[in-house]
Amino acid sequence: MTITQAIYHDAILPEHKGNPLIEALPPKLSWQVVMTVFCNYPDYAEEVSEHPNPLVREEYLNRIEELRQPLTDYESCFRAIERAIKKGYSAKNPLSPTTAQYLHYLVDERPEIEPITGFFQPKGEGLTLIGESGVGKSSMLEQVLNYFPNVIEHNSYKGCSFTALKQVVWIKVDCPSNSSVRDLCEEILSVLDLSLDREKTKPASTIGALVRQLEQCIKSSFLGMLIIDEMQNLHFKRTGGENNLLRFLHRLVNKLGVPLFFIGNPPFDQTLIKELKAARRAESGYHHTMSVLAKDSDSWRAFITQLWNYQWANVYTELSEELNDSLHKLSVGNIDMASRTYREAQRLVIGSDDERLTVSTLEAGNAIACGLSRQTNKIHELKSVISLPTGKQRRSTEKIETERVIAIDKTGDITKPQHPEFAGQLIELIGAVDLNDRIKVPDTFQQAGGLENPISFLRQKKVLLEDPLSELS
Repeated sequence: MTITQAIYHDAILPEHKGNPLIEALPPKLSWQVVMTVFCNYPDYAEEVSEHPNPLVREEYLNRIEELRQPLTDYESCFRAIERAIKKGYSAKNPLSPTTAQYLHYLVDERPEIEPITGFFQPKGEGLTLIGESGVGKSSMLEQVLNYFPNVIEHNSYKGCSFTALKQVVWIKVDCPSNSSVRDLCEEILSVLDLSLDREKTKPASTIGALVRQLEQCIKSSFLGMLIIDEMQNLHFKRTGGENNLLRFLHRLVNKLGVPLFFIGNPPFDQTLIKELKAARRAESGYHHTMSVLAKDSDSWRAFITQLWNYQWANVYTELSEELNDSLHKLSVGNIDMASRTYREAQRLVIGSDDERLTVSTLEAGNAIACGLSRQTNKIHELKSVISLPTGKQRRSTEKIETERVIAIDKTGDITKPQHPEFAGQLIELIGAVDLNDRIKVPDTFQQAGGLENPISFLRQKKVLLEDPLSELS
C-alpha cells in the first residue's frame, strides 16, 4: 500500500474547516475533471497492425483488459463515497478533545465527564452496491477508490505537530464464506497492518477481546471507510453466525462511526430484506443495483466505441450496426463478456488469410471466451429476454401441487443439542459478540441465593421455565 504525505486543501463546509483528516482528502472537483482520472485508454499502437509477425499483433490483445471506460453509474457511486468519508471524519477531528476521549477509552467504557467539545457522536453511513458478476462492479469500485489515497501521513498541520499520525482512508476485505466474526476481524486486522506497513498484529484469543482489539486499531488508524466484498456469502441459517456478523458490523457504524460499503451479487439484496434494521443501515448513504447494459444506453455506446478501437488485425473493420447488435446479443450487455468475446474473435483471425471481423468471428470468439458463462441459467434468462420473441400464450391451466416431503430430525447424537428446537438459539448465543449487552441484570442468581424462596424468584424473573415450549413460543 502507498503512503501519501498530507497536502491540505481548504474545506468547503465551515464545520469541516480545521479538520486535517478532511482537508487532506482530494479537493472536490467537477465530474468532468474526475472522469479523466477514472479513464484508462491504453495506447492503440496502430502501427502494430501492419507488423508482419501475427504473434506480435496477438500479444497486443492483452491491452483490451486494461481498458477502463467510465459509465453513467460511476458519478453517483463516487459522490456517495466522497460524502460518506467526509461525514465520518467530521466527528473525528484529531485536534478535538472529543476525539482524544474517543481514542483513549474503549467504546463501552467512556467516562461520564463530557469534553468541552461534547461527547463523540458517530456519523457512519451504509452504502450498498449489488450486481451480477461481470457487470463492472469491481472495475467501477477499483477506479473510484483509487481516486482517494489509501493511507495519508500527517506530520504537522497549521503549526501543530503530529506524532506518527497515519490516516487509513479506506480498506477492502471479503466477507467470510462461513459468516465468521473472528475470520472477518482477523482479515481487517491483517489489511490494516499491511496498509500501515507494520508488523502483523497477533489476534486476541477470545471473540470479545478480538472485537475490542479491532475497535482500538480502527480508531487509532482513523479508518475512513470499510469496504466488504462478496456479501452474497451472507446467508441466514440456523447457526446464527450471520446475525452475529451483522450485529458486529452495525456496531462499527453505531459506536465507531465507520462508513461501511457492502458489495455483493443479487442474493445479497434478499438477505438484507430479511433484516429490516440491516436494510435501513445498508442503504442510508447509497444503494444501487448495477445491471447489464441496454444496447441503446449511453453507457453501452461509450463502452463499445472505445472497445472497438483496439484492433490489431491487418485489416481494420468498422463498427457496423450489425456487429454492434451481434456483440451485444452475445454478451447480453455484460461488459466483461463483451471484452473477452471481442478479444478472442481477433485472436482467431489474426494470422489467417482473412482478418476481417464478422458476426461469425464474434460468435466463434464468444464460444471460446465465454463457454461456461453461456451455459449459466442467468445468461439463458437474459438472452431470452433480449433476443427471443414470445408467441401466443396457452390458456392458464391449473397446476397440481405435489406433496411436500417433511424432513424429520431424528435426534439421537449426543454431540448435538437434545432439543433441536433450541439449537439455533444456543449456537447463536455461544458466538454472540454483544452477550454482555443482552444480560440486563448479571447478578440474578446471586440475588436468588440470598432469598428464602429462590425458585419463586427465578420464576418471577422468567429465568426458570417449567414449560419452555409453550412459554417461549
